[in-house]
Amino acid sequence: MADLWLDLFAAFGETFQMVGIATLFSIIGGLPLGFLIYVTDRHLFWQNRALYLVGTVLVNIIRSIPFVILLVLLLPLTQFLLGNTIGPIAAAVPLSVAAIAFYARLVDGALREVDPGIVEAAEAFGASPMRIICTVLFPEALAGLLRGLTITLVSLIGYSAMAGIVGGGGVGDLAIRFGYYRYETKVMIITVVALVILVQIVQVLGDALAARADRRGKR
Repeated sequence: MADLWLDLFAAFGETFQMVGIATLFSIIGGLPLGFLIYVTDRHLFWQNRALYLVGTVLVNIIRSIPFVILLVLLLPLTQFLLGNTIGPIAAAVPLSVAAIAFYARLVDGALREVDPGIVEAAEAFGASPMRIICTVLFPEALAGLLRGLTITLVSLIGYSAMAGIVGGGGVGDLAIRFGYYRYETKVMIITVVALVILVQIVQVLGDALAARADRRGKR
């Protein structure tokens, strides 16, 4: 039993590593990509139809590929970047690609919920595009951005469980090796319960942060 708990803690450590790296890249890559898609759309200050189409088509293509297939498709990229395809760091590569596309679409959706009148008023006062992005769009959409990040994080926890299929380690690998191949139902139940608790904690914290950041509720 002690060995099981040690394996479980190690598996969760690998899961946190994978999800942490992918979440970081979802913010670094997905946030600016979502803003780019939004501001290059029609009737906005940086309208550029070509950039908009490239960004939105790329995001839609990645999001349309099931993650299990994306894991396999990106094995050559993972091999090129890291020199191997095994382990949580390697699994973080396809996780990050999926997270960037997923969060970029949620960022775009959050920005579209901002009252266009506020943006128009800022433009009328002569605010520069970057000033509008930093002082109008970002603060007004912050609650939606946090909710989107919470959804992304929860999805990544689920995706990370699939990484065990290709040797990515983590909770999914533990559940497959012990709960599936060795028919140890106890291991499967423990991993499922632990994942449910983890997701609930993430969701509650994310909702609380989004509620505090919601400007519309304070007006």
